[in-house]
Amino acid sequence: MNISRAFSKEAAAYLALSLLISVLAWSAGFGFFLRDARAASLTFVSDTLSNADLGAYATHTIAFTNPTGILGNQQIVITFDPLTSLYGGVGNIVFGDLAASGFNLVVGCGAGGTDTQLAATSTTSFTFQVCAGKLIPTSTAIVVTVHPGKISNPTTTGSYVIRINGSMTDNADTRVAIIPKVRVTAAVDTTLTFVVAGVATGTTINTVTTTRASTSSTLPFGTLPVGSAVTLGQQLTVATNARNGFVVTIHEDQDPLSTTGASIHLFANGFPVATPIAWYAPSSTLDQRNTYGHFGLTSNDSDLNAGEFNGGLFVGNFFSTTTRQIFSHTGPADGVTQDKGLASVAFRMQIGPLQEAGNDYTNNLYYVCTPTF
Repeated sequence: MNISRAFSKEAAAYLALSLLISVLAWSAGFGFFLRDARAASLTFVSDTLSNADLGAYATHTIAFTNPTGILGNQQIVITFDPLTSLYGGVGNIVFGDLAASGFNLVVGCGAGGTDTQLAATSTTSFTFQVCAGKLIPTSTAIVVTVHPGKISNPTTTGSYVIRINGSMTDNADTRVAIIPKVRVTAAVDTTLTFVVAGVATGTTINTVTTTRASTSSTLPFGTLPVGSAVTLGQQLTVATNARNGFVVTIHEDQDPLSTTGASIHLFANGFPVATPIAWYAPSSTLDQRNTYGHFGLTSNDSDLNAGEFNGGLFVGNFFSTTTRQIFSHTGPADGVTQDKGLASVAFRMQIGPLQEAGNDYTNNLYYVCTPTF
């Protein structure tokens, strides 16, 4: 009987103590601890940067999935580097700097099933609040994007926390690594190959057909028939890695000249034509020597100066004091593609009956290929 009475007293004291602890726990907010104990962690949490360089402005693409629904009036707080606060520009974020999927981001609460507004910002964070009566459902894949030029990275190499929490049930941290950019250097040697080649008889160049053959270093017009044009050609190839392409020009050192002092003047009738025109025979006007014969050229570079030679037109402005463009391209050239690395030039000479006799008319032509790197 004494033992039973002692046991009963101890049991009663233990029960009283348990009840006291329970009352104190509820009065101190035990409901909060129960809620926290049930909290889950956000899943699939990440922050993808467009630029991880020190001090750089970067786009932030922050993604996470909520295991628990986020209720009306609950907040989502995204904090950048809560430990050292080294990110810049966070406090200046406004509605227009953000985009979101998984909820409807609005300026102010209104109609819509998952309306969420930007509620506040600080030097390290910005806060979204779900509008009253709205809901972000469980397992929603949420993506928040901070547009470029708004948040600057820390200037010290390191791993930095991006924290997602608030009054919603779930929370999580992710991290980003901020590291210096890697400078890459390289060098590419300049290259240029320019080749002039002969063209056979019967070759068509810009609708004009050659009537005699040439070599890479000679244009042997031979004996010129009165009243009939003689046409020769040469092929030009350019291969270069010049960033801004190249230009090929040509000029003569003198008009074709004989030892007697007679000349075959440039097309047309001794007044060199700069704007391409159709070929025509010299006028052969007595005592006007520059009308007795003439010498001109055409190019099949079809995009040269907006296609100025197209249709077999000729010019004569390649005399000693003026260079004439006959081939060009605005970028690197491969030496085989027409108009870009390959072109041909046709030269035509025609005399009338008054052209002075001579078996040694000569001059020199000079090609110049100028790349621009």
